[in-house]
Amino acid sequence: MSLFVEFHLIQNFAPSNLNRDDTGAPKDAIFGGHRRARVSSQCLKRSARDWFKSSQLFPDGSLGTRTRHLDRVVIEELKQIGFQNTDVFNEIVKLALKGKKAKDGEDKKESDKEKEEEKVLSYLLYLSVPEIDQFRALIAKHSETLTTLSSKKKIKPTDLPDELKADIKDCLKRSKAVDIALFGRMLADLPEENQDAACQVAHAISTHKVEREFDYFTAVDDEGDVDETGAGMIGQVEFNSATFYRYAVIDAQKLADNLQGDKELALTGIGAFTQAMARAIPTGKQNTFAAHNPPSFVGVVLRHASPFNLANAFERPVWPRADRELTTLSVEKLAEHDTKVAGFYGDGKDDWAYIDLTGAWPAAKGKARGSLDALVRWVQVRVCAELGG
Repeated sequence: MSLFVEFHLIQNFAPSNLNRDDTGAPKDAIFGGHRRARVSSQCLKRSARDWFKSSQLFPDGSLGTRTRHLDRVVIEELKQIGFQNTDVFNEIVKLALKGKKAKDGEDKKESDKEKEEEKVLSYLLYLSVPEIDQFRALIAKHSETLTTLSSKKKIKPTDLPDELKADIKDCLKRSKAVDIALFGRMLADLPEENQDAACQVAHAISTHKVEREFDYFTAVDDEGDVDETGAGMIGQVEFNSATFYRYAVIDAQKLADNLQGDKELALTGIGAFTQAMARAIPTGKQNTFAAHNPPSFVGVVLRHASPFNLANAFERPVWPRADRELTTLSVEKLAEHDTKVAGFYGDGKDDWAYIDLTGAWPAAKGKARGSLDALVRWVQVRVCAELGG
């Protein structure tokens, strides 16, 4: 039977610009016919990954790294075998994974942009520590061939020996990183090594309608002369303030499978993700706004029938009231909507635990926990029992 670990949060942020669009404005979306504040799922996952790295909750080597500059990860090994221009290694890996397609007028002079693109991989590689170690071993094994290739003015796919190509592809078969297992990876040129994500993260949206606001600012030139009046710089920053509904779900068995059956590491990952959902905050414009506001409600529910995103609780926006906080009203609507949805589509086995600073979550609906650590322990114990670990 499937086991879905769901996370439902209500989090109010003070004036901020945590996640910007291409114009520098806070991201937003139309939902239920009204404009809502939005923080993208990519932004939230990046914040979680950064928090993982600083949390010290994981065993050494159990987190990955994502880069287009593989040469920078193994630069010491490349220098040891005499590589002068180390970014050529990126081109070799790119050619090994795919091979370069012929272009019209290939013999013509390349543009500077095309030359620069050859120095990096075509896409971000998401690599675990064992895979990086394998690349290090590959460099030592094929040192003579790699050094010869690095001296060529132009490298063609046919210049790469078949054994080198096979070994490069083999480097990408040893993933056992928790963040890769959670969020997945796609290798366009090596689809057999793709990893489907065990975790899905929704874009956070405000439970109420929002309008953008503008902060007009000036900066003073500290070294200006007495006759130089006025500002040294002027500008404006867009921002908003919103109560967000945040949602994520982990397929617990899929996470264990992605980690090659290591249930203990999967439980560590679920516990760390629970912590990150509450503690990891996007860094956008924080020096300007310092919006370090923890969630008012963190609910975790174990479901078996199917996962339920409860965003439709806020299809009709929550409206401010003089006597009630938006967070409190949002928690109430969330509980009401879950009861309706689970009543129709659930299997009657949903198991809730929560932290609620608003006091609005129904006491009969799950188990209140006195701290985030207590909530994490509850999640790990329940998932362990369900997975048979």
